[in-house]
Amino acid sequence: MSTAPATAAATVPDEWLRRIPKVDLHCHLIGTVRASTFAELARREGLALPAEPERVFADINSLPPDPALYRDTVVSVPQGRSADEPEVSYSLFQVSAWVVQLLRSPEDLTRIVYEAFEDAHRSGTRHLELFFDSVPEHLAGLGYRGSVEAYADGIRLAERDFGMTGRMIAGIDRSRSGEEALALVREVVDNPHEYVAGIGLDNLETAGPPERFVDAYRLAGDAGLGRTAHSSEHAPTAANTTTCLDLLGCDRIDHGYFVLEDPAVVERVRRDGVVFTVASTTSRRSWRPWRRASIRAMLDAGLRVTPCSDDPGMFPTTLTDEYRLAAGPIGATHAQLRGMVLNGVEASWLPEGERAALLADVTAELDALDARFGLA
Repeated sequence: MSTAPATAAATVPDEWLRRIPKVDLHCHLIGTVRASTFAELARREGLALPAEPERVFADINSLPPDPALYRDTVVSVPQGRSADEPEVSYSLFQVSAWVVQLLRSPEDLTRIVYEAFEDAHRSGTRHLELFFDSVPEHLAGLGYRGSVEAYADGIRLAERDFGMTGRMIAGIDRSRSGEEALALVREVVDNPHEYVAGIGLDNLETAGPPERFVDAYRLAGDAGLGRTAHSSEHAPTAANTTTCLDLLGCDRIDHGYFVLEDPAVVERVRRDGVVFTVASTTSRRSWRPWRRASIRAMLDAGLRVTPCSDDPGMFPTTLTDEYRLAAGPIGATHAQLRGMVLNGVEASWLPEGERAALLADVTAELDALDARFGLA
């Protein structure tokens, strides 16, 4: 599979990339928190940190696992550290835990959701789907219903102020048991909410196999919820993606780069039109070139991808930056970039009528921008 960039991408103006309407289907709420918000909350709560809050955010860098796991992959995974890694690194999971510790009220939850939408709006995002985690113990008094309603208040304010749409995804921590996941999904199903559109499986893929969560995903499917999962991201195999599609009933896949390990799976997901939410920027800085080369190879194989921001407050990145990387180092063509936008709309979990209306609006805007910049 070629990883050489396509020369046609050089003709796409940056202003076109900035202005195109975008959809972000894979974004973790805690990972959207701004460095400035983290610093404010840390000082408000008197949280003892090993460095100033702004320094902690600047030095987020999850270190790779045993490099022996990733030898001889189709796209080479870097075996050492990268040149831009900080002297002292803080893992994404550690910083996320500190952020959760600082959230003390429904107003805090509403605030971080609103700020996530505000930042996404600046990047031209029209529809945003946010992963949210289980209620932490210190907010147990809110319960599931109270926390979801606090999140929903943030979305409502964003819809009013920015003209966006949004949905929430209940995240399942794959390091927990299948029974705990089933209990979480039962809570989601028993407390339906207009803004909770589906479930997703997150955390490090090596922490829990997808087979563990079949019952939880079956319950979600029976309730008509959307289903996705982080897959073929940390485990160097395509088999987990097959499991997510066949046993969990996923209607899209988050990441998916290691599907390239199995040509039969590549052909299957190409034929079935599976949409992958892909992120060029990761807190594992040494893995960034591998991510981008993998996305290039996925495009070369004819797979449907759509860029996502993943954890934009902590990496940091924006959805516009992700499209810039797609057009630049990855080398996507104008047609492929358009396709990425439309893939995102079509794979969204908006109700059918709203999704169709968004697709018509986005297509019309893309056509107008293409005409303006001479790309039609």
